[in-house]
Amino acid sequence: MISFGIKDLIDIIIIAVMLFYIYKMMKSSGTLSLFYGVLIFFVLWILASEIFDMRLTGSILDKFMGIGLIVLVVLFQDQIKRFLIDIGSHGRMRYFRRLFRHDREAESRRKDISAVVYACMSMSKTKTGALIVFQRKMPLTNFEDTGDMIDADVNVRLIENIFFKNSPLHDGAMIIADNKIKSVGCILPVSHNMDVPKELGLRHRAALGMSQATDAVCVIVSEETGNISVAIDGEFKIRLSAQDLDHILSQTLQGAD
Repeated sequence: MISFGIKDLIDIIIIAVMLFYIYKMMKSSGTLSLFYGVLIFFVLWILASEIFDMRLTGSILDKFMGIGLIVLVVLFQDQIKRFLIDIGSHGRMRYFRRLFRHDREAESRRKDISAVVYACMSMSKTKTGALIVFQRKMPLTNFEDTGDMIDADVNVRLIENIFFKNSPLHDGAMIIADNKIKSVGCILPVSHNMDVPKELGLRHRAALGMSQATDAVCVIVSEETGNISVAIDGEFKIRLSAQDLDHILSQTLQGAD
């Protein structure tokens, strides 16, 4: 007779929560098909090893599981890092951070958002291409190192000058972190997602790739149309007005600390 107790229920809940977080992580990174493949392989391994007691098949799958876990960790180290950071940012840790967060930081973040919104609207009118990345919880040091470090205050005039068409740095990305423009001319990972509309160019693919690899918020101004878009968590929000952009940035960045 099979017994089912409270520990079994907790066991099921833990596995369900883990699978849910892994599903979200894979979906945002554009590797959902790989998640399904791993899940099917895992189910087959459980059936062969635990349910039907198929010793030969089970032992072979055991070997693959040992190697496969190492391969998955190597392939998805960025996503795993993001997953762990997300866990640490919730619950009591976030509560304690809020106890020590000063109003001055929120005010500085508000000024940064306003400066970026005004600069993007100005560049949109002149069809000046731009790619601006806001750091949230996950450090972006590796990407900052690909560009030129400036560590300057965030202001409208500087943003417009950096992305001016004749500027040597206008093709790269700008990274904003800790209320500073940390680096410009940065190289970002390009998304190879086939669902990206063909009219969206390399800036949009780089922004999408960055939002898949990290939790950053990426703002794009199209050089062809002047349209403003935002990439967050592997998804686009396109053709935004000034009010839309301000609302999205305020909503996603004010609670980033």
